[in-house]
Amino acid sequence: MDLLSALRAHRLVAIVRGQDPEAALRTVLTLVEEGVALVEVSLSGRDALRVLAGARAALGPGAPLGAGTVLTPEDAWAAHEAGADFVVTPALGEGVTAAKELGLPVLAGVMTPTDVVAALRLGADALKIFPAAQAGGPDYLKALRGPFPHLPFVPVGGVDAAAARAYLAHGATAVGVGSPLIGDAADGGSQEGLRERARAFLAVVREGEENPR
Repeated sequence: MDLLSALRAHRLVAIVRGQDPEAALRTVLTLVEEGVALVEVSLSGRDALRVLAGARAALGPGAPLGAGTVLTPEDAWAAHEAGADFVVTPALGEGVTAAKELGLPVLAGVMTPTDVVAALRLGADALKIFPAAQAGGPDYLKALRGPFPHLPFVPVGGVDAAAARAYLAHGATAVGVGSPLIGDAADGGSQEGLRERARAFLAVVREGEENPR
C-alpha cells in the first residue's frame, strides 16, 4: 500500500476505538460506506484484532485498513496477521521498526522536531503530530512546517471539524479524527449519527482540496 498517496488523496483518517467489538466493526463498515476510505482500528479497543479481522473479511483485500496504537513488535505482527495494511503509532519505538520490517507503511507519532528527525531515520512514511491540540493546534503545525516544509504531517488529537479545516489550511497532508467523528458509535451508539458526522467531515475535506499537499 502507498500510504502517503492515500493520505494525500483522502486527507482524513478515521480512528475507531470501542468497547463493543460488534459495534466497532459496524462503525468501520459504516464509515467506508459513507466514503471515509482510510480507517484505523486502535489496538487499545476491546477485541481490536477481532474487529480488524472482521473488517478485512468484509471489505476484501483491496481496501485500506490500518491498525492504531501499535507499540511493540508483537502489536505489529498481530496487526499484520489480522489484515492491517498500514499501522499508526502514538510515538516512536519498536512498533515502527517491526512494522517496516513486515513491509507495512507507518504513520508514526511525533511531537517535537527531534521526533521528526528520528521518525525519518526509522523510515516513517508520514508523521502523526500527537497530541496535536495539546501541542498547540494549527499554530504548532504552522511552526513545525517552518523547518520541515515538505514533510507529510497528520495532526491527531482533539481534531473537530473546525480544527480539521484549520489544519488542512495550514498545510496538513491529512487529519486523524477519533471521538469528534466516531462519537459513541463504536460503543453501541447511533450509526445514523455517525453517518451525519462522516458527511460533515468529508465536506471539510472537500473544502481542503483547494489546498492540496
